[in-house]
Amino acid sequence: MTDPFVCLEYSTMNDAPVAELLAGAADGDQAAWNALVEKYSRLVWYVVRGFRLDDAAAADVTQTVWLKLVEHCGRIRDPERLAGWLAVTTRNEALRVLKQQDKQTPSDFAFEISDPTATDMDERLVDDEIERAALRAFSRLSEDDQRLLRLLCVDPPLDYATISEIIGRPVGSLGPTRQRALERLRKFMTAELGEDPGGLV
Repeated sequence: MTDPFVCLEYSTMNDAPVAELLAGAADGDQAAWNALVEKYSRLVWYVVRGFRLDDAAAADVTQTVWLKLVEHCGRIRDPERLAGWLAVTTRNEALRVLKQQDKQTPSDFAFEISDPTATDMDERLVDDEIERAALRAFSRLSEDDQRLLRLLCVDPPLDYATISEIIGRPVGSLGPTRQRALERLRKFMTAELGEDPGGLV
């Protein structure tokens, strides 16, 4: 039987300020650490998915990011910008792994890296036809469009300055680029559904 006091402590920690969670994790508080991982794990995975890494490499990147946070959680200068710190750290680690893979891959050897965001995996998770159509439409977008839209939808949200640093585009270009990406997504969804998706995109 689950201890109600443990559940209460976990719920309380999840609602605690980020600065308090970081301080607790730095002091070895397992509940604080668990709350940090719970709060930001989707953010880290969303950033990882923006790069063409196989499942093993993506898992390694994710683990390395959390290890780096363990090393630095007592030295984060602005706790409220932890989401940005994690996103940039994840980006840098993913690029490092990709660079290593390029060095290890003969230039005349072509292969296709498994993409953890491929629709065949996602489609097993959804039953609704509109959601499946959205996934298929999303897969038709360019990698740059997919990465931008993912980063704009992560929870907790990232500010434009962080997104700009991750994808290497000026902050002022993000709004227009987002609008064009959504228009392309609407066009692809219309093709998938045979009708305009209306307010869905």
